[in-house]
Amino acid sequence: MFLPCGCRWLAWLALAARVPPMDHASDDGSRRLELPADGSVIGYFGYGSLVCRATHRTEIVAAVPARLKGWRRYWRARPDMPGFPAALLTVRAEPQAICDGLLVFDRAENLAAVDAREACYRRVELDPDNDLDMTGPLRFGGPVYVYVAEDEIPLHPQPPKILRSYLDAVMLGFLAEHGEEGLARFLAETDCFDVGLHDDAASPIYPRAVALDLFQRSVLDKHLAAAGLFPVAPGGIAG
Repeated sequence: MFLPCGCRWLAWLALAARVPPMDHASDDGSRRLELPADGSVIGYFGYGSLVCRATHRTEIVAAVPARLKGWRRYWRARPDMPGFPAALLTVRAEPQAICDGLLVFDRAENLAAVDAREACYRRVELDPDNDLDMTGPLRFGGPVYVYVAEDEIPLHPQPPKILRSYLDAVMLGFLAEHGEEGLARFLAETDCFDVGLHDDAASPIYPRAVALDLFQRSVLDKHLAAAGLFPVAPGGIAG
């Protein structure tokens, strides 16, 4: 079951334990999420796999769907490292662009673990008042970051391909957080899908791969087919 964006973060407040957020009514009667301003909580904007809560490996405090203004999401080659030459998602500054995602609030003590997950990306601090569009009222005075792929690291010499196991996790996150309209926007607003696809769904390479039920698979395949990015046969991507 997918909740409306304005209410979806309420269902995830149960993830809070040692640093619980506060839930208050705002002046217009909607619910406002308040978080500690004592440095114990930080925020980061996810635009790829971090949108999918099933891939999180830290015990987050809360998360809320949001849009990042002035940045474009795109696929690029991975750094020259051992392993499959998987294409990775990153963002670049682009004044008129906008990018759906998930604003995650995590314990400051977990930041090193998130940095390690996002190795070969640099952490860039955002101005939430100017850089983010929120789906609901929020009060947070701590730092908010976005991870941007490092430009100075040599790229893998082999042509990149998008891992289907990675794409499934990303698309499932957008479906859960932004609904089918948001999933369609992800496909339409992300550049460089023409790098192609490696269908590893049967034997996932992505270490945080997600399991899809038949309904989820059908929705993802429907949107991929509608976008015309890859040939989709009944039951999955055409080989």
